[in-house]
Amino acid sequence: MDDRAVDLLAENIDVALRMGVLTDSALKARKLAQAERLVVASPAYLARRGTPQTPTDLLEHDGIIYGQSSGGQEWLFRRGTSETSVYLRTRLKLSAAEGVREAVLAGQGFTIASRWMFVPELDSGEVTSILDEWTLPPMDLWVIYPLGRLTSAKARAFIKWFEKYISQAA
Repeated sequence: MDDRAVDLLAENIDVALRMGVLTDSALKARKLAQAERLVVASPAYLARRGTPQTPTDLLEHDGIIYGQSSGGQEWLFRRGTSETSVYLRTRLKLSAAEGVREAVLAGQGFTIASRWMFVPELDSGEVTSILDEWTLPPMDLWVIYPLGRLTSAKARAFIKWFEKYISQAA
């Protein structure tokens, strides 16, 4: 598992999962799902800093930015026919999803992430979703394969297992 964009052919990898907009045309791709994105923070952080009521309130808070995905620091929020774009203040910018999760759980700030990234913590109350009346652009989840190479039985079994898993987590 690696957050960086891996060259499947150069590293002899049979299959990979990618989120966001695909750019590599030398790959076969199939969209598996679309992830809802949320603004999440720990209850401890919200108790200390207050709960933002509007997207622009986020400007007064500490953002934890995942630098590997589309979106980054600028986000478009929608509510009905209203739209507002917010350029987030960064407390931390991390290139590993695990680091983003740990920083949020440690009460270091809020992040914008797919629901999948925090399912257990949302269910347990360890993190809270905020600004729920606003929506963010969803993130596509893709399975990709090198062109011209047969997909191995192991890769097909992994994809089948993952599709079942992700459909249950949604």
